[in-house]
This record gives sequence, C-alpha cells and structure tokens, in this order.
Amino acid sequence: MAGEGVIRVRLGQDVDARTRSAAAISMVTPGEFAGARVESGDGTILIDAGSLRAEITLAPWNLRFTDASGALLLEQDRGHTDISGRLRTLPFGRSSSDGAVVGYHESFAAAADEAFTGFGESFTPLDKRGQRPVMWNFDAFGAESQRAYKNVPFYLSSRGYGVLVDSGAPVEFDVCQSTHSCVQIVVPDDLIDYYVIAGPTPPEVLDRFDLLTCRPMLPPKWAFGTWISSGFFVDTQERVMDRARRIRERGIPCDVLHLDTYWQTDGHWSDLRWDATNFPDPETMLTELDGMGFKVCLWMNPYISHLSPVFPQAAEDGYFLKKPDGEVYVADCWHGSYPACGIVDFTNPAAVEWFKGLLRPLLRQGVQVFKTDFAEGVPHDAVAFNGMSGTDLHNVYALLFNDAVSEATREIAGHGMVWARSSFLGGQRHAAQWSGDTYTSYPAMGSTLRGGLAHGLSGIPFWSHDAGGFTGRPTDDLYVRWTQFGAFSPLLRLHGTTSREPWEFPEVEAQAVEALKLRYRFMPYIYTAAVEAARTGAPMMRALCVDHPDDPVAWQADLEYLLGRDLLVAPMTSPEGVRKVYLPAGEWVDHWTGEVLAGGRYVTVSTPLDRIPLFVRHGALIPTLADPGDAIGDGSFGEIVLVGYGVGESRTTVSDLEGDTTITAVPDAGGLTVTVSGSARIAGVELVGAGVPVVITTI
Repeated sequence: MAGEGVIRVRLGQDVDARTRSAAAISMVTPGEFAGARVESGDGTILIDAGSLRAEITLAPWNLRFTDASGALLLEQDRGHTDISGRLRTLPFGRSSSDGAVVGYHESFAAAADEAFTGFGESFTPLDKRGQRPVMWNFDAFGAESQRAYKNVPFYLSSRGYGVLVDSGAPVEFDVCQSTHSCVQIVVPDDLIDYYVIAGPTPPEVLDRFDLLTCRPMLPPKWAFGTWISSGFFVDTQERVMDRARRIRERGIPCDVLHLDTYWQTDGHWSDLRWDATNFPDPETMLTELDGMGFKVCLWMNPYISHLSPVFPQAAEDGYFLKKPDGEVYVADCWHGSYPACGIVDFTNPAAVEWFKGLLRPLLRQGVQVFKTDFAEGVPHDAVAFNGMSGTDLHNVYALLFNDAVSEATREIAGHGMVWARSSFLGGQRHAAQWSGDTYTSYPAMGSTLRGGLAHGLSGIPFWSHDAGGFTGRPTDDLYVRWTQFGAFSPLLRLHGTTSREPWEFPEVEAQAVEALKLRYRFMPYIYTAAVEAARTGAPMMRALCVDHPDDPVAWQADLEYLLGRDLLVAPMTSPEGVRKVYLPAGEWVDHWTGEVLAGGRYVTVSTPLDRIPLFVRHGALIPTLADPGDAIGDGSFGEIVLVGYGVGESRTTVSDLEGDTTITAVPDAGGLTVTVSGSARIAGVELVGAGVPVVITTI
C-alpha cells in the first residue's frame, strides 16, 4: 500500500532497486494507510487499501484490482497467443539481451469501450486509445503531433482508476495499438515500479496522484492577468517603455511584460546578462515599469553559448555536461540557428549555486519571473557530474532546471513561479507551463487545446499557450479567435515570432482587447478556480470527463472544456465561425443571449468575430469585478458583482488573498435571497434574463 486507494507494484532483480533517475531526483513519495489489510488464503493474497483492492492469484500468477465493493477496475492481461502458441502481448516480467536485462514490462486488459487519457502534453486526440505515447521529451517544433515537450508517465481510465509509472526512462505505452484489447507498458529501467490509483472520478484520482507527487503551486495573483511579449526579434529599453506606455494609453488590460531572447546580447544566449547597448539602464526601466503596474518576465534557457564571456570559466569549473572522454559537451542546442552551447549540469551542486547566482542580481533589480525555455536537449551520450548518462538524465533534467530557477525566484521575489516549456512527472510544483512553439493556423490551435486538456489530466492545472500561435503571423480573424481562447485559459500570453501586440492588428484590435477585458471582468471566478486547482489537483481547464465521467462523449469531446466548474468554453476552431459544441447533461445558458439550452446533445453555434462560444451552467452564480481596471496587481479584489444565470438554489465561493467567501442563493417568494459569508465585497447581483428582486444578506 502506498496510501488510501493506492497500491504499488514493483518488480526488479534487486529488491532495493530504484529507477535510474532517482540518482538525480525523487519524483514519487509513497504514503501510508493505517487501515491497510493483507489476507492470504489457498494460493491467493488480498491487499485492501480502502477504496482499492488488489487480488493476487499465485498459480497461475494473476493480479487484478477492484474497488471496495469488489467491482473490477483493472486486471493483468492473461496473455494473447496466436495459433502457434506464441505470446502476442508482453507478460508481467522482464526481457534480456545477451544475458543482460534490457527492460521490464506489464500488460493490462482493456475493456472494449474503455477510454484512456493523460500521458502529459500530447497534442493528439484526448482519448489515447490506438496511440503509442513514448515518455521522451522532445523539442516538438510545434503542437500538432505526439511529440511532446512535457511527458508524464501517468494515465486516467474511464473505468475509474489511474496508473502512474515511476521512472525517468523513455517508458512506452502501447495503448491498444498493436492489440486493441490490451495496454502494454515497457520500462527500459532497472525495475518496473508502478502505482494503481483509485477514483472513481478523475478529480479523486488526481487528488491521490498529488499525494504521491506534490500539490500544484499556485501562481501569484498578477500572473492570471495578460502577459504581452516583445516577440522574437531584437528589443531595446526604449521599445519596452514605448510598449508599456501604449498598453496603458490604449486601455489594454495587462499585468506582465515578457522580454524574450534579445534582452541578452545576440549570440551569447543564455548567459543571463543584459545587452548593455540596447538596455543601458535596466534597473531604472524596471522601476518605471513597476510604477506603471507591470511585472517583468525574462526569457532564458539552460544552455550557454561557447561565445559567451562566461563560458570559459564555467567550463573550467565543471559546470557543464561532458562527453564520455571528459571534454565539455558543446552541443547544437539551436538546431543550427545560433552558436553551439554548453549545457548546465544541474546534478552538480556547485553548478546549481553558480546558476542561481546569475539569477539573483536580476531578481534584485526587479525582475519577477523567468521563462524557462528548452531543456529537452540532453544528448544521450552525455555524462553528468553525478555519473548519470544523458539517456537517464534526459527527461528529469527539466525538473532540475526548473527547480533551480524556482528556488532562486522564491528566495528573492517571494514566489516560485516559472513559465516553463519542458517538464516531467511532478512538474506541477513549477507553475506554470506553456505549450511551446505552435504554428499559426486553426488546426494548430485545436491541437494546442487538446494538449492542454491532456496535460491538465496529467496533474498540471496551470497551463497556457502562445495566443495567436508562435510561428508566423496569424490572420486577423485567427488572432482574435486565439486571443479569445487565451482569455479563457488558465493563464494568457500573447507571443510569437512576429508581434502579437493588439495595435499591430488594427482592423481587429477592438475585438481582441474586448476578449482581454472580459477575462479581467471574470477574474474573481478565474482566480477562485485557480485556488481550487492548487488545493485539489483538478485542472482549471477541465476536459468534460472531469465533471461528467459517466458520459462516454465527455471522454471524446476534446475541442471544448469547462473553465472551473461553471463556464463551458468552446473556442472557435473554424475560420467560418461555425462549429458544433457538445453540452453535457443539465441546462446551459448562452452567455451572450441568455438562451437556456438542454444538455446531453450537440448544438451548432455560429458566433460573430467578437464573441467566443461561451455557456454557463444554469443556476450558477459567477463572481465578476464591478470595475476591472487595467491590471490585477498584488492586492485584493475590489467590489464584486455576482451574475446569476437562471434563478435557482445555488452556492459559490470567491477566493481572495484574505481567504474564501461563501455565497448561497435561495429562491424566496418570487425573488432571490443571497447570503454572503466572508470578506469579499459584494456590490450587487445581476440576473441574466430574469427580472426578479434580489435581497443580499451579509453575515
């Protein structure tokens, strides 16, 4: 037992064997369950972990998992053989080559109607049945394939359980691809070490998953505002200040200015030093921006150009990964676009401290957060300070990198947030992550959305993407549609190889800015959803199966989601402005028209360019800001207006820096009585499509 509702299975030649990645980092910490019970009988063993049980038959060997009532959840595949008697699926065991063990494997029977999701940020359809995800972090060059920047060896089943494999190796999951009725797992490590996690609902599985790994870290409040980037071209101090003034003059809601690569000297990336020519006085700039209500994020990665002045000493001091012959591994980390680099060796404590020492002066100047780019490029034949091979270090390297940056940021800025491209198991302790270098097209926006939903179901609630797409310039309509998607994502950043500043799209600037303003109006609701996600591990951007696990369609509908519990968001993924939206069971209110629609069916929606398809659960009370302003900042919310979508008994929460405020609404004598318990300042209640009197009582 590894906790209530969690059972661990290990197989290795050595009883004390650990995954090779444990030499660098521990990703899973088993818990305990005082009520655990083990019974043995005639050739059988029963392990009772409360809401999960394991039943073992010794001869012939078989392992099956049930819920507390005895209903089957998961069972080892009993072995598929062909007419010649040869196995066609991998048994629970190990394989050898030339006398050496090369990997361990497990196979589970899959029900004919079972759906599987998770595995990290894979951009393929949400139900991974028929796919073959491999846990190997790639520079994915987009968001339209199974290649992922962020892998998590964990999946959720529609039958009410999860499976977590504790290994930093390139674990392979054959999800009913080679055999439709079987999930096969191959672990090229020194053992197979996996956990079966009870539900029955996805939030319950994710809650137990967090107890094994860690709770998500809540980003600072200002991080939920708009981030506007310099884009991927040469920037200057003058341009940054001009950008900041324009944002404020045009009334564009924004909390964070992101400065990408060119805050550093071209060709010296990433030695974490200001370009002295283009940024002659960064400290004054940061002070002025702070006075205007802006936080500043700086781009960086863990690779240092061999042309940088800091490279020779760092190489001499042993701060980079090495080749097998002991020489510094100078790698083509930029795929031929920029100079080759040394890769910081975060298994070396001295290198970690040196790297943090590069970050601290920037944080003391007033930088608030770092975008931690790349980190998927550890070569397989590299050798680390602690003796690990590049293959064994490859995936967990992202965790070590983000740990170092997060720790330095927490030390100076008081929070541990990063904006990361790559991650691995347990990466929810690094808020937040974004989807990488996606292409600018409607299909790419759709696959980006799929990646975000899968990543949320892999334990990562705080996720974002480059609104507008990264590579290329979006058309005007795509820019607006993607900005609307960003406005109703957990976090929002406008960034690309060309400018994503709203005024660079003059024909549609008003529509894009209106989407940002709508986000700020909904900020109490969004921040409350974030607080809940940090407490529970359930994603902010909830695939429909999170709240409707018994609905088979909810495991397939992957171009829409619930933001929090009550807003159903269906980004317009068609240039024609028409799409189908699945409404789960219940009644839903069209945010724009007030029309009440019955759920359990698809509806066709057509929205003008200034509207995103947005529906609200009937009866919901949505907290909104009475006066949103141009920045969220660090303080508490001002006056809040509750917007009710239909009259009915309801309960909602508003989370803020002072804690939670509970709000209940009860129909009463032709009106609605709203009771408020907490510190939130409720200025009024608006009812969509219902002209009934409202009485507010504060206790």
